Amino acid sequence: MNSIDATNRATNTKGELNSLRVNGNVPAIIYGGTEKNQKISLNKKIVKILIEKENFLSNIIELSIDGKSESVLPREITYDVLTDEPTHIDFLRIVKGGKIILEIPVKFINHDKSPGLKRGGVLNIVRRRVELKCPTENIPNELVVDLENKDIGESFKISSIKLPDGVTPTIQGRDFVVATLAAPTIIKEPEKPAEETVEGAEGAEGAEGEVKAAEGEEGEVKTAEGDKKEDNKKVGDKKVSDKKEDKKPPTEKK
Repeated sequence: MNSIDATNRATNTKGELNSLRVNGNVPAIIYGGTEKNQKISLNKKIVKILIEKENFLSNIIELSIDGKSESVLPREITYDVLTDEPTHIDFLRIVKGGKIILEIPVKFINHDKSPGLKRGGVLNIVRRRVELKCPTENIPNELVVDLENKDIGESFKISSIKLPDGVTPTIQGRDFVVATLAAPTIIKEPEKPAEETVEGAEGAEGAEGEVKAAEGEEGEVKTAEGDKKEDNKKVGDKKVSDKKEDKKPPTEKK
């Protein structure tokens, strides 16, 4: 249980509250039980250290107010919208014999002693906090789940968690799950079907054939050009021969 000093305050206006905050204090109020509401203030540095703890709103604090001790439970914190600094706190006075509903954080221990986690299992946390109905004099700080010797496939239900005397879950009628230890999830890339591989090889062979065919066509073009030259030569020879045939024989002298 945390114990901090607090002082009574007699602030009634907004200006007085702002002056209190400027001087490094946080105004607060204590309510509940048969006594009247009590206005107090706390040191801001101490308050910020306490707020950083995960279970601040479920942990009983012992306030020392001008020499008098008061057990309280933080219920609500107000923050500045710009600076995110705490500007006000509501405390519930703890009265013996009363009960209160709280959300208690769940803590998992002995991760290194779990064979399931060592084999690559995954801890799936279903509820990080569990709402409980607690006697004001017996409020747990946290609920503990021991992972020692726990293997893949096991689940942790509320019935497997030891609760303090008089503490009960607000959810009744079913043994709800808090966490499970699941098998690892491995995503494998699907292999390409054999048919696709064969088709790809055939396609490559076809492409290679087309290239060779193209080369053959080029050879044919060259051959055609050679034939053309041959034809030209023949035509030339033919013209020469025709000219010789048309030449008239010399006339004989009489």
